[in-house]
Amino acid sequence: MSTVAERWREVRARVDQACERAGRAPSDVTIVAVSKLHPASAVLEAAAAGATDFGENYAQELVAKRGECPATLRWHYIGRLQRNKAKLVAGQVALVHAVDSVELAAELGKRAGTTTQPVLLAINAAGEETKGGITAETALDVARGIAGLANVRLDGLMTMPPPDDDPEASRPFFEALRQLRDRLVDTLGVALPVLSMGMSGDYEVAIACGATHVRIGTAIFGPRA
Repeated sequence: MSTVAERWREVRARVDQACERAGRAPSDVTIVAVSKLHPASAVLEAAAAGATDFGENYAQELVAKRGECPATLRWHYIGRLQRNKAKLVAGQVALVHAVDSVELAAELGKRAGTTTQPVLLAINAAGEETKGGITAETALDVARGIAGLANVRLDGLMTMPPPDDDPEASRPFFEALRQLRDRLVDTLGVALPVLSMGMSGDYEVAIACGATHVRIGTAIFGPRA
């Protein structure tokens, strides 16, 4: 079986190739290695191979893993976050990927102390009842609400298309997210540089559609227990 380091290098190469095909610089795309439910030793192996950004879905696991890893690593919170867990995340991560309400953003700002917590709006692009996130129709109102908060900065949008064996099935959702971001930029007059979209099965399509952050777990760390 391939090691974490080998899988990381393969993903890195494929991301670079996808960027080249899209006419983009590899530095434009951040690979968030999703390490949830994998041990800190796996994070350390990926970091030794060159990974710098890691994503966690559970606040307590994030706290524990950060304590076992070098302070130079950047952490991302990518799961649905309960407001009562915001204190474990705010000010501790480079980016919170899945904010779905002004209230959650306000709690993150309250808990961020003297820092500013960058966040993304989670867009439920397909309207799936099993997923969190807001609709494209309500995104403008929520973005305006977040813009008025202290210690929080809205940096962009994220989405997770319905699972499908065909990576191309994700393309309409990725393109819709980019178009929504562009409309919000025009309406609000603010920069929203981040598009977090694409996972192990469809990240190359996401890069072609403008992703700046791809969240890749299984392709780097292998199946979860």
